[in-house]
Amino acid sequence: MDARFNMFDNEIAVKFFKRFANASLVIHQSPLPKSTQELVSLRASQINGCGWCIDMHTKEAAAAGQTAVRLNLVAAWREATVFTEAEQAALALAEEGTRLADAHQGVSDETWAQVRKHYDDDQIAALVSLVALINAANRLAVIVHQRGGSYEPGMFAATFN
Repeated sequence: MDARFNMFDNEIAVKFFKRFANASLVIHQSPLPKSTQELVSLRASQINGCGWCIDMHTKEAAAAGQTAVRLNLVAAWREATVFTEAEQAALALAEEGTRLADAHQGVSDETWAQVRKHYDDDQIAALVSLVALINAANRLAVIVHQRGGSYEPGMFAATFN
């Protein structure tokens, strides 16, 4: 399956992605731990079947020091012992915020209570924004069949600076 459309060669798409990258920069510079940001992005991307974003966030997380064990267990985080309670709360929010159509309530009160327990308001703002942003990125890449495998750490940031 080849990409249907090259979003990186289109003037409108590049303008959009520059603004998209600016939004992601706000989250990246937030007090939400970088490791949590990558785990959340990876989990949402796995749920959405976005090869491009799985490739990107796996490689960015590894480059930032995440272990192979933790990266390999993200898809089964509930059955793993390598994630903190705070990371588990963030991963639950990522899953529930990604699978909105699967539950009438969206994010459960239990998950929200765990997020409130482990994160302050600025971190929660970043976390909620991140879940929305990664889901949008997943949809963009899946729609045009942007395939994973060619991403190099730092490539996204370098493209739009």
